[in-house]
Amino acid sequence: MERILEPEVMDTEAEALEYDAMDFLSINTVFAQQALALGPMVGNILDAGTGTARIPILIAQLRPEWQIVAIDLAQSMLAIAERNVIAAGLEKQIRLEFVDAKHLPYADHCFDGVISNSLLHHLPRPQIFLQEVKRVLKPQGFLLLRDLLRPDTPEQLDQIVNQIGPDYSDRQTQLFRDSLQAALTLPEIENLAQTLALSDLKIYQSSDRHWTIERHYIHR
Repeated sequence: MERILEPEVMDTEAEALEYDAMDFLSINTVFAQQALALGPMVGNILDAGTGTARIPILIAQLRPEWQIVAIDLAQSMLAIAERNVIAAGLEKQIRLEFVDAKHLPYADHCFDGVISNSLLHHLPRPQIFLQEVKRVLKPQGFLLLRDLLRPDTPEQLDQIVNQIGPDYSDRQTQLFRDSLQAALTLPEIENLAQTLALSDLKIYQSSDRHWTIERHYIHR
């Protein structure tokens, strides 16, 4: 099935509210726990495409020794993220910044780890972001990138969308469908991952609708 791009930035208040209301707690918790297993006990972490900051909040609650820079290019998402971070009492641990992930304003090799959930399907040229990830990641740094898989056929897409159940509004369902159509296939991700040029990368399909790129922190 052909990739159909969606807008790179979801930056209306209505879209941000719809997104934040979607129940991703179980899969976000798995992602957070996986990041903790890959990373060091103490570190400076970048979360690219943080959205409404649900994942860094989960991580910060479990690993107070991490300092997290959480970035997004949607002001509406960051506005909700700020409320969420304040409500969780994590303002000293999570720093929210309005930043384009394709042009990171950070020094080379400054992060112990980079994480990103559901960002790449928003990017027309994901390799630009991956080049930036490689630049800002320390040589021993860990990596955890996850996103949706594009189904092979429209029938498979319908089947996945129908599985999310009646709890989602029509708008939320359409957002999910659009994201699946904009997502990448596993072979496309494997090809793009060459941009990272990192040792010990693991690239795999992690669910019926997700791919994952991971790399353990290298302790010296």
